[in-house]
Amino acid sequence: MSLAQRFTAALAAETAGSEDDDGHLLPERLARVVTRVLPVDGAGLSVQLSRLGRCPLGASPAAAGRAERLQFTVGNGPCLLSVTTGHPVFLVAEDLQRRWPVLAELLLEQTPYRGVVSLPVRHALAGTGALDLYLTDPAGVASLDVFDAVAVGDLVAAALTDAAVWSTWSEAEGPHWLHSPPAERRAAVWQAVGLTSAALDLDAAEALAVLRAHAYGAGRTVDSVAADLVSGRLVPADVVGRPGAG
Repeated sequence: MSLAQRFTAALAAETAGSEDDDGHLLPERLARVVTRVLPVDGAGLSVQLSRLGRCPLGASPAAAGRAERLQFTVGNGPCLLSVTTGHPVFLVAEDLQRRWPVLAELLLEQTPYRGVVSLPVRHALAGTGALDLYLTDPAGVASLDVFDAVAVGDLVAAALTDAAVWSTWSEAEGPHWLHSPPAERRAAVWQAVGLTSAALDLDAAEALAVLRAHAYGAGRTVDSVAADLVSGRLVPADVVGRPGAG
């Protein structure tokens, strides 16, 4: 059975018997499919929506989702590099430590992964996408077949495109899979950026930098800090060390 046939069969198995979710859960299913057809321990899909950062679409298992949130919290990493260069990125722990020591520290402490392969995903209809592949054994990075990995990235892009073509959605909102649960949680970050920007008289990039610094200092992710700001458990003054009354 070819790689494409195995991918199609695995996706069919993931979809069989599931309730119709209008495609919101497709990215997570695709991430699970990737881990079934490639010799990797985790996979995550994301898309670059603006100059400020990425939007996660889906990941499997949960540790892969956390790895994406750590990259976003630090503000750099293999995912952004692959999107920027348009080329696959292959890194083991030593490479991560040399290039992004802060990110490497967080990944090594909070996830089981010791190797990352990041691939640009084209034709996803919403910005420039990326597929991150995570490995617990760094030796798996060198042994991963680059042609197979790129082919799977293309199959993922095709699945997202097909889902968009065969569904109804507005240009303003984008395809349904762009509103997956991880994407909706990341949307809170942009709400928090707006709150912080207005309260502290900062532009959006500066406000995001403040949130990232607070999150790193508190041992948290930007996503969790943003959720607290949007809910009112934190106020913008809290994130710069000036607790407010709210």
